[in-house]
Amino acid sequence: MFCIVSYSTIEKLKLLHDYQKSDYDLTVYSDYHSVRPATMSKWIKQFLLAGLAGLIRPKRNQKYSLETKLTAVKAYLSGRYTNQAIQEMNNEGYSISELAKVAGITRQAYYKWLKHEPTKYEIEESEILQLIKQLENEHKQSVGYDKMTRLIKLSQQISYTVNKKRVIRIMKDHSIKADYRQPTHKRIQAQPTYEAENILNRQFDQTAANQVWVTDTTELNYGIRLNKVLLHVVLDLYGQYPVSWLITPTETAEGVVQVFEQARMKEGALAPSIHTDRGVAYTSKAFNQYLAQHSYSAPGTPADNAVIEHWWADFKAIWITNLPKAQTLLELEEQVREGITYFTEKFISAKRNDLTAAEYRFGKAN
Repeated sequence: MFCIVSYSTIEKLKLLHDYQKSDYDLTVYSDYHSVRPATMSKWIKQFLLAGLAGLIRPKRNQKYSLETKLTAVKAYLSGRYTNQAIQEMNNEGYSISELAKVAGITRQAYYKWLKHEPTKYEIEESEILQLIKQLENEHKQSVGYDKMTRLIKLSQQISYTVNKKRVIRIMKDHSIKADYRQPTHKRIQAQPTYEAENILNRQFDQTAANQVWVTDTTELNYGIRLNKVLLHVVLDLYGQYPVSWLITPTETAEGVVQVFEQARMKEGALAPSIHTDRGVAYTSKAFNQYLAQHSYSAPGTPADNAVIEHWWADFKAIWITNLPKAQTLLELEEQVREGITYFTEKFISAKRNDLTAAEYRFGKAN
């Protein structure tokens, strides 16, 4: 599947340069970067014939590009941000005459706006917008209206009250929205045979740390050949705090024992109750010798381990998918380390009274 993307001259040059240094054939390299092999071949020929000039895309309808028209019309329809849009696009090289004409206002009206002193309301709107953009970047474009309102309050960067309606309007006016959806799972009724082994029985709400740990693995990949590895995490149900994590090439009993040993060394002892799914490593003889008894999910029933399933979904959708593809295992490990830190020290949740996992576990003062 190839995406229709417009590449700049610099991006084309970088792709050709990296391809020349790589050991991969054209098809593999093109597929990895979601570029058609025929397009890559065309760029190579153009570069060989005319050098850098051959990669420059000829500009059509330069006077009123589609982007210019859409931006100006959208700003005009909003009624409030026409002049701001013109000012921003003028900074990008478009002339005031062209932009004013497309937006349907006179140049005199624009220059009058440019010289006017902003009102208190306009200053507040600008401050709120900048903070919203800052928070969206920090949280990987995953923040909706409700959570954004709470984050603005928690940031303490604005001295006045900002209610949800105002946040919704500003985000809608500037087309800012959360780029994230939770995956859905098919629910399967658990059989009585397995219910007895589900000691946890979906009692996910805990009142103290290190009472119940849940664990699971998820698959990640890196490099142009999409080398697969498994990420293990031990999660404390109290505040969804990641106690330990480990990356291994495959799912083995040694790997799951090692991640629990890391958790034990960190906390001083294993939690009295531990819950897993029925993966090969968790049902192995070695793991069951390590843990005399633990709770199991029913086969094909993600809801029995719903907390960590939800945590994985957030980790991938909010963090991993918004990062450049790791080219080496070391790069991937660094991305995971930063992601664990984000979900421990920056990610707030309404279930934790808008505290991070670390604040909920150790107290906000820490």
